[in-house]
Amino acid sequence: MPAAIRVENLSKLYRLGSRRKGYNTLRESLAGAVNPLAWARRLRRARPAEGEAANTLWALKDVSFEVRQGEAVSVIGRNGAGKSTLLKAISRIVEPTSGRIEIRGRVGSLLEVGTGFHHELTGRENIFLNGAILGMTRREITAKFDAIVDFSGVEKFLDTAVKYYSSGMYVRLAFAVAAHLEPEVLIVDEVLAVGDAQFQKRCLGKMQEVSSSGRTVLFVSHNMAAVAELTRTCVLLDQGRLAGVGTPPEMIECYLKQQTSLSGERVWPAEAAPGDERLRLLAVRTLGADGAAASGVSIEEPLDVEVEYEVVGNRQQVNVALSAFHGGHAYAFAVNNNRENLELPEGGLEPGRYRTVCTVPGNFLNEGTYRLDVFLVRDQKPVAHEEALTVTVRDTGFLRCGYVGVWPGPLRPMMPWKTERV
Repeated sequence: MPAAIRVENLSKLYRLGSRRKGYNTLRESLAGAVNPLAWARRLRRARPAEGEAANTLWALKDVSFEVRQGEAVSVIGRNGAGKSTLLKAISRIVEPTSGRIEIRGRVGSLLEVGTGFHHELTGRENIFLNGAILGMTRREITAKFDAIVDFSGVEKFLDTAVKYYSSGMYVRLAFAVAAHLEPEVLIVDEVLAVGDAQFQKRCLGKMQEVSSSGRTVLFVSHNMAAVAELTRTCVLLDQGRLAGVGTPPEMIECYLKQQTSLSGERVWPAEAAPGDERLRLLAVRTLGADGAAASGVSIEEPLDVEVEYEVVGNRQQVNVALSAFHGGHAYAFAVNNNRENLELPEGGLEPGRYRTVCTVPGNFLNEGTYRLDVFLVRDQKPVAHEEALTVTVRDTGFLRCGYVGVWPGPLRPMMPWKTERV
């Protein structure tokens, strides 16, 4: 298959705090094309001076890859990795500082809510406007019109100016237009997160349909389940550079390793340690499967929460408690080590430093971010209570069996099941 998208040594430099110059006239552009001074200025923009390093940002740096015709490819990476800048460059929204992009076929892009819409026009008028931008005839747009309206669910508001639409209505209509007007290349950013769970499921199903029909899809998402289900090739970006191209399982594993390399510990200096003169909280850590501090884990991995504290003075009966809040709001669970303490010597712990570890099993928590609160309790009274850390559980998507929708609730345990013929 020929390449539908070819990206060669693509770089994009931003000057922080600088004001962008307005658009040139056609005459100015033609004059600049043959003016050697204009070419010199362009080269200087591509290579910032030494003193400008602190005020510049390489959003992309020497990125190269190919997308074959009819292939569905995902782009993943941390926030700020350059994903959206890459899609905007491919969609001709931003001009690269250097490098080359080749595209074969008509491109339909959905990079943010209402891409390509005119706020003063109605939904009906914007459907025809977007179709014209894609190079389609009025007859072609009319043939797809009913399917677009049915998919978007905004028929009641079709003759209302889109500036009055909610963000959900906006994105439903925008995606319906982008997907139904049959571009050869469909580019979709994380904008689908604006819609509700039912609409996201319909969008993902439509993208599968587009891909299976032989058209090319370039998809950016933080939903690893959707990435694993929808695409067969995955591009991983890290700080504007290409970190790898491979299958979704390979690249998702690399992405999760990037995320878990972030700090997952909080340490208090002795003079500021929470507690009192007899019991002090020194540190809290979240540990991944390899035993290293990590701010995130895969959904299949166990998570160790390590609490370090100091008993001062005389022997004390100390309990450690842990509460987890899903999304910072609802309780996911609350546990303590009371059962462990029943097996300790009567009278409690002698003076010294201690480390207590609670293991949260894999396949127990749902994907999402959890706030961990830690308590030190003496004589059934809390001595220290700290909002210690946040930890992110990331879904690899490998155990969903094709389902890519939202999995409700803070817990997602793997229960034993049994099927037999009766």
